[in-house]
Amino acid sequence: MALIRPFKSLRPHEKVAHLVASVPYDVVNREEAAELAKGNPLSFLRVTRAEIEMPSDIDVYSSEVYAKAKENLERLKNEAPLAQDERPHIYLYRLIREGNSQIGLAATFSVDEYEQDIIKKHEKTRKVKEDDRTNHIVTTRAQTGPVFLTYKGVDVINDAVNQIIQNEKPVYDFKAADGVRHTVWIAPDNKVDIIVEAMKKVDSLYIADGHHRAASAARARKTMMENNPAHTGNEDYNFFLAVLFPAEQLKIMPYNRAVHKLNMPESEFLEKVKINFEVEETDNPAPQAKRNYCMYLSGKWYSLKPNANVKPGNTVGDNLDVSILQNYLLHPVLGIEDPRTDTNIDFIGGIRGTEELVRLVDSGKAEVAFSLYPVSIDDLINISDAGEIMPPKSTWFEPKLRDGLLVHLI
Repeated sequence: MALIRPFKSLRPHEKVAHLVASVPYDVVNREEAAELAKGNPLSFLRVTRAEIEMPSDIDVYSSEVYAKAKENLERLKNEAPLAQDERPHIYLYRLIREGNSQIGLAATFSVDEYEQDIIKKHEKTRKVKEDDRTNHIVTTRAQTGPVFLTYKGVDVINDAVNQIIQNEKPVYDFKAADGVRHTVWIAPDNKVDIIVEAMKKVDSLYIADGHHRAASAARARKTMMENNPAHTGNEDYNFFLAVLFPAEQLKIMPYNRAVHKLNMPESEFLEKVKINFEVEETDNPAPQAKRNYCMYLSGKWYSLKPNANVKPGNTVGDNLDVSILQNYLLHPVLGIEDPRTDTNIDFIGGIRGTEELVRLVDSGKAEVAFSLYPVSIDDLINISDAGEIMPPKSTWFEPKLRDGLLVHLI
């Protein structure tokens, strides 16, 4: 069974929600975060990326940064203002981008179920990133941004959601600077009961995006539990903030690759690529089907299709397009053994388009780039069900949930 729990959200006044709401802390670097928050004292980036208000030489993982985040959260409570709802609620969070709509349930979910793998993962996490958000959560006593969950949609829940958006007035409804429309409703109690009961029949939930947030919530729970001799298991820190979307509503974009140096003549590189791939020039910068790739090299696009040398893999993950590219080209031809740590490769989120690949190569910042066909949501679920790990930088979800609209105090 999957447990979904209403919570008392800390959230901004509706008149300033568009000013408070910020992009996720981990999709921008320090300079980009500072630029986005410039001139906006209410930006929630001042909480999630508090280092933007501090000297440029400060260690972004220092205790001073987390203390500043706590200070800024308290300031925003007064100045925005942010207020905590008096009663626990389940919220609906709808995102509309380029005419596509997805509607999720914003609530809290069980850390126990995360640790028991009822809430399934498909990605490894890095300790330094876990440490960062764990310290942020423990210091601020708040989960400031939601994990992005998905599940196989349930008709009863979908019907309840549709009735809510038809009959209830949203508490927030605004279009962000990137054109994405964000709308939030509070679910009435009678619909909450329906949703909670229906969720008990759901076997598994899946982390689509936000593995570090979930892992950090679990680590923060451990710390706070150890410091609470009266721990019961029902405290707010036993649950983490997430928005749960039906899988059929989600769209995954590709995560493309750019390689800085070939370290060989271009002609030799092309001959080595042809060992495992059929190579043809093309006018199309993006593959139109699975097991197809497009490669940009010296001002030309090439179509790559695996040949008979590319064998079926032994696992679900081995048969993903990203794995085939890694195992039959990036590693054997370009020597990129571990893409997580190799500095010769960069990953380009699909939201930037193939134009970014062209720009990188034409500018000389990269020598070759590859565009991929996106991983499907079924691939993600199958990987998670098999207990496997998705190759690094396999999925890019768009649009992104905003931080600061719904905050879970612990």
